[in-house]
Amino acid sequence: MSTTTIPNPLGIHALVWAGNTSDAEVDRAVTQTAAAGYDLLEFSLHDLDSLDVPRTRALLENAGLRVACSRGLAFDADVSSDDSATVERGAELLRRSLAATSDLGGPIFTGALYSALGKYGHSLSDRGRANAVGVIRELAAEADGRGMTLGLEICNRYETNVVNTARQALRLADDIGADNVMIHLDTYHMNIEEDDFVRPVLEVGDRLGYVHIGENHRGYLGSGHLDFGPFFHALADIGYSGPITFESFSSSVVARGLSDDLAVWRDLWDDGEDLAAHAHRFMSNQLAVSAGRG
Repeated sequence: MSTTTIPNPLGIHALVWAGNTSDAEVDRAVTQTAAAGYDLLEFSLHDLDSLDVPRTRALLENAGLRVACSRGLAFDADVSSDDSATVERGAELLRRSLAATSDLGGPIFTGALYSALGKYGHSLSDRGRANAVGVIRELAAEADGRGMTLGLEICNRYETNVVNTARQALRLADDIGADNVMIHLDTYHMNIEEDDFVRPVLEVGDRLGYVHIGENHRGYLGSGHLDFGPFFHALADIGYSGPITFESFSSSVVARGLSDDLAVWRDLWDDGEDLAAHAHRFMSNQLAVSAGRG
């Protein structure tokens, strides 16, 4: 386990290491995450049916790692649909995913919980938005009973038509009206949709509960055009002490179905160990500088 004195738990997405949640791939993800000095491992639950939850929890606990889980939904299980059967399929997937996260020992279930993950050919309807609000409100009540929080990850226009900016996420959270629903910022998506990296952080403030750090092309941090300094300084300004998780995808690792969904068409890297070690140093340095220790 990491011995860092940085207050934020530093996490890494399992898709840096593994394309699915088979036993062998989970073993590799847990072992490599711990070896790279991270505090937290995030699992995507798109492959939930193959995940051995009790076994994975034991591995995480033995490695001294925290866990968080995330997911999006498919169009045939879209809780922002106008069709009630489609909405119910999505609601059931979210309930199962929440239970799995809880059974893994994770306090946070986050992602694009409010819609399908993909490019829509139409704008969100009032009925669809109301459906999403209702489903997440019920899910939040269940999460509260488990002592958990939900995250609304803000995704770009090519991955959802529900929430593209921090301001939209705050409005959705207000309509849901649950204290355990927080905002999840992701620099990859912010680069596309927000005016800058500072104002959204300040606007979200103490409602920020989870952060993804990713380059504009999802490759090595610092190899793209994103200026991460102002973002980390803004996190320091609001006193954010929650998880900061590195997220990067390459077609050399990500399974074909999810790779297609995420439009990962090229190998931005092929050495997850080097990528992860570099990301840990990069985030640690940014946090140290923003706290005045660098």
